[in-house]
Amino acid sequence: MTHKRTTLAALLGTSLLLCACGSLTPTPYTQDEIRNRIASDRQKMFAEQEPVAGPISFHEAAARALKYNLDYRLKLMESALSRSLYDVSKFDMLPRLVANAGYLSRSNTAGGISEGIDVATGKPDGTVSLRPSTATEDDRRLAGLTLSWNVLDFGVSYYRAQQKADQILMAEERRRKVVQNVLQDVRNAYWRALGAQRLINDVNDLVARASKALIAARKAEDQGLLPRQQALAYQRALLDAVSLMNLRRQDLEFARAELAALMSLPPGTPFVLADTEEPIVAALPADAETLELIALERRPEIMEEWYRKRVTANDIRIAKAQVWPNLSLEAGPLYDSNKYLYNNNWSEAGLRLSFNLLKLLQWPALDEAQANQERTDETRRIALSMAILTQVHVGRQRYELALSELNFAEEIMRVDGRLLQYAKAAASTSVDSELEVIRAEARWLLARYQRQAAYSNAQAAWGRLYNSIGYDVMPDAIESHDIQTLAGEIRKTMADWEKAGLRPAETPAPAQAAG
Repeated sequence: MTHKRTTLAALLGTSLLLCACGSLTPTPYTQDEIRNRIASDRQKMFAEQEPVAGPISFHEAAARALKYNLDYRLKLMESALSRSLYDVSKFDMLPRLVANAGYLSRSNTAGGISEGIDVATGKPDGTVSLRPSTATEDDRRLAGLTLSWNVLDFGVSYYRAQQKADQILMAEERRRKVVQNVLQDVRNAYWRALGAQRLINDVNDLVARASKALIAARKAEDQGLLPRQQALAYQRALLDAVSLMNLRRQDLEFARAELAALMSLPPGTPFVLADTEEPIVAALPADAETLELIALERRPEIMEEWYRKRVTANDIRIAKAQVWPNLSLEAGPLYDSNKYLYNNNWSEAGLRLSFNLLKLLQWPALDEAQANQERTDETRRIALSMAILTQVHVGRQRYELALSELNFAEEIMRVDGRLLQYAKAAASTSVDSELEVIRAEARWLLARYQRQAAYSNAQAAWGRLYNSIGYDVMPDAIESHDIQTLAGEIRKTMADWEKAGLRPAETPAPAQAAG
């Protein structure tokens, strides 16, 4: 009867398994599920953001980007994940305490006989000494609690826990790099967007006036009020000015959309940038060697690569640990419901030593792999250091060129501003003088655009130099800071860094609007 029950249960289980496997078919998401996913994702993108309450300063823009930027959030989560995996890995070093319970059933009764042994030959002689008997029940229950500790597993788990600890530090360096890159992007976009905000109304007004001036120039040409060549020259100059202004306007307006994306504002959110006095650009750092030392000390890429060297070194240590003899200890209470046993409860303890001798053949290869790995890690770090030093020098050169470009743009704007004043002073009611004023205004406005773009380029070049050194500009914890507090911390940290090693450079003040 027991045999029939066991066979029936096995057939039933097999049938259910086959039915389950046969019922698996591809199931695409429905349109409702897709719409719900989109709505949920959009809500999570902009969840728990402080609303824009007024004009946004540069430091507030940086604070919003660092607090709400999704790339930065991802790096924070990766860092938290690394810490969780490290916490999990520490438990692998503990001994194993395994509780087990089970039920065994046979289709027939276990039993056996004994045969006599021929003393002369030492082999069974075929004489049955006992009739068939059994010492095991057909159905019985088992239970046990086993504490085991494996020396090899402990060593491997120890090295892997060290790797997880180093991976926490690597994730932290990647987070620092994201912070530095975000700040550089914000610096690049903010000043371009502010330039667009300052000049967009003037550009629109001048484009409208230039369009009317073009119509007037064509009429003057048709009526013979101006020589044809002069009229065409005026028209071409106006068209060139309008074309250049439109190109400049598009470039700077794109920066506004880029800045909104960096701050993770919902698309279409209106905001105004704080039109405060522009900070004086910093002087070109003269001590290049100091900058090199700071970069080699603080750049996240160097530190991450250094931690990676320890991770790869532990890979070799793990491989070597697996070559050594393995010692395992086991102990624990056991239970068997078999009625034929004299003691149904007992305790066991064991010690086992195993050694795979053939694994010793790997040792020379592991030594060679360790030496090659160390040389590779060293070379990779040195190559990265050389690239960082190059970035520092290139950053200094770019910043020097940006400062020169800014000074040149300031001078052009001054000259064009004076030309506009002369044009307005000499203006009369004639068509050509009016066209000359408009053309002078267009040149002056383009010079203002050029100056704003040069200032933005100088700020961007300064940000790249800042980034090439590896400066940190924010407190470690930002979740506990509101936007204004975080902006204040960023402002203070940046001021401290610049005060420590960089002095402001005197640059010409922006020219005032010609009146």
